[in-house]
Amino acid sequence: MAVAPANLRPTLFFFFVFFLVLRSVHSMSEAEALINFKNSFSDSQALKNWVPNSVPCEKGKRWEGVVCNNGGFVNGLRLEGMGLSGKIDVNPLVELKGLRSFSVKNNSLSGSIPEMNRIGFLRNLYLSENQFSGEIPPDFFQKMRSLKKLWLSDNKFTGQIPSQIPNVVELHLENNQFSGVIPNLSKTTSLLQFNVSNNKLEGEIPQGLSRFNESSFLGNSGLCGGNLGTSCDKLVESPKPIENTEQNDKKSNKSSHSLKIAAIVVASSIVLLTLIALLFLRSRRKKKKEGILNTARQEEAVEVQVLPQVKKEEGNLSRKSSHCSSSRRGSNRGGGGVGELVMVNDEKGVFGMLDLMKAAAQVLGNGGFGSSYKAVMGNGMTVVVKRTRDMNLLGKDGFDAEMRKLGSVRHRNLLTPLAYHFRKDEKLVVFEFVPKGSLLFLLHGDRGPSHEELDWPTRLKIVQGIVEGMLYLHTQLASCVLPHGNLKSSNILLGPNYEPMLVDFGFFPLINPPNLTQALFAYKTPEASQEGQVSPKSDVFCLGVVILEILSGKFPSQYHHNGNNGGTDVVEWAASAISEGRVLEMLDPQLENSKDSLAEMERLLLVGVACTASNPEERLDMTEAFRRIEEIQIEGVQGSSAQGQNEWRSRTSFGSNSIGSRSEHRDSDSFDIS
Repeated sequence: MAVAPANLRPTLFFFFVFFLVLRSVHSMSEAEALINFKNSFSDSQALKNWVPNSVPCEKGKRWEGVVCNNGGFVNGLRLEGMGLSGKIDVNPLVELKGLRSFSVKNNSLSGSIPEMNRIGFLRNLYLSENQFSGEIPPDFFQKMRSLKKLWLSDNKFTGQIPSQIPNVVELHLENNQFSGVIPNLSKTTSLLQFNVSNNKLEGEIPQGLSRFNESSFLGNSGLCGGNLGTSCDKLVESPKPIENTEQNDKKSNKSSHSLKIAAIVVASSIVLLTLIALLFLRSRRKKKKEGILNTARQEEAVEVQVLPQVKKEEGNLSRKSSHCSSSRRGSNRGGGGVGELVMVNDEKGVFGMLDLMKAAAQVLGNGGFGSSYKAVMGNGMTVVVKRTRDMNLLGKDGFDAEMRKLGSVRHRNLLTPLAYHFRKDEKLVVFEFVPKGSLLFLLHGDRGPSHEELDWPTRLKIVQGIVEGMLYLHTQLASCVLPHGNLKSSNILLGPNYEPMLVDFGFFPLINPPNLTQALFAYKTPEASQEGQVSPKSDVFCLGVVILEILSGKFPSQYHHNGNNGGTDVVEWAASAISEGRVLEMLDPQLENSKDSLAEMERLLLVGVACTASNPEERLDMTEAFRRIEEIQIEGVQGSSAQGQNEWRSRTSFGSNSIGSRSEHRDSDSFDIS
């Protein structure tokens, strides 16, 4: 190695010391900038550990809501749901040269849009669910070339949508008061997510945005085109030419007499029609009043209340449920009519059909079983209602028995049904709403602050929670052909601390046989595709796909109906990566900061490969999969005391069934169950 000449060594030493001092000053300036930023809020109790003479990114003492990079500098602020109020002072934020992501979702901040465009290197900006108002200048985002994700939803913004938002891929403007036409943003952006629903927009949806579904534009009565089903071809009548005054006077004199006669006839007709209408309305109101009274008598025993959490002892693992196949031989009596809402799990509260009908609702989307709605009832309780027409195999008694069996399941990693509504041709199944959403969205649809927290310990915690829930199901429903049947990332919801909760399990005995292939992911396994056979080992295959999806961060092509509509064949990729020693290529780049845990990641990858063996006989069973996954330790737990490991296991064992209940969005529209 070359050595610097003696006469240059003092100079090099000076610059080295100067660099260290400059780095120290920069670190202090970050702390000062954040404290000045904190002081701009009216209520900042949630940021109490932001104090002078401390370092925002100090290991083990990181400031609340501060996201740091590997170099120990601030590169993100995640201040969601902290009760912050007041106006944002951007001046201190400009001093944070490494700031790339900024989120203040779900607070009470107000004023016009903050001057975040002064931070031209910002990539992600989340201002949703606040009280921001006023118009946004058309060129506000023009210089923010690095901006990829812009969330301004659930505020009070007015005026036109800015026409220049270059390079953005996620744009959420729903639930505001924007007006005018939608600019053709597709010319300068590569949008993957777009939503302008519930504003005051009008005109034709630009051709470049027509690929987005109807829900992205609902709640704008003046919009047409796209997937709304409203044609823009209606011709506007041209105003008739104005005749000269002399001609008008002549025509007026000639027609005045006939106009008087016509006026008398019209007036008489109006009086007659008014009398008829009044009689009709009186009769209708009387019938409606009688109907309401009858409904009230039927529902008077239903009380809308949120009950205190009832601590019930977890079901014993040795207790077996009734044989799944026997349900298929249950009663098939007709069950037409409106029926009632039957509670099968009242730990979260008691409610009736009228409460659902009056609830503010939002369409969440369509899944394998049908449509899903988020409903906020009058008492503040939020539920998800799944509406399906494919569960007509059983009659009312058989359906009731199956739903009560599912409603009795108690495990922290299982989201059990709360209630159901039975009709012969349609069923409603009600679940509690989980705000953080699904693992599918977190892995593939949200590359924002939440995705940044998907580090190795979090992903391993999610996998271990999933397999614990699956083992419990396979013990409780041991006689069932498919104890779950539909395990995939969209049916794995995440609690506040990323505890996984499995949903849509145990529906196999309820679904019409012709619909099973489309409705259940277990029918995408090799044995089902080739021989039409399924078994509990099919659930194991589905578990393996989810494990590989979590490790790779890739969307599995297996989720598509024919497997050829995009995505990655994670099963084949993992098998070849193991055989060719290319494990690193398989792992999500997001996990590159956990290289010390590569051995543990490879162990989990091997479990995923063993779960997805083509031959069910060579595949692990659920008990063995659980054992192997449980042996993999979270980074930081390995090598610690046995007491620390036991404490972690106790937090992920068969225990509480509680989940988060923080509200996510304000909803609109009415919930119709007809």
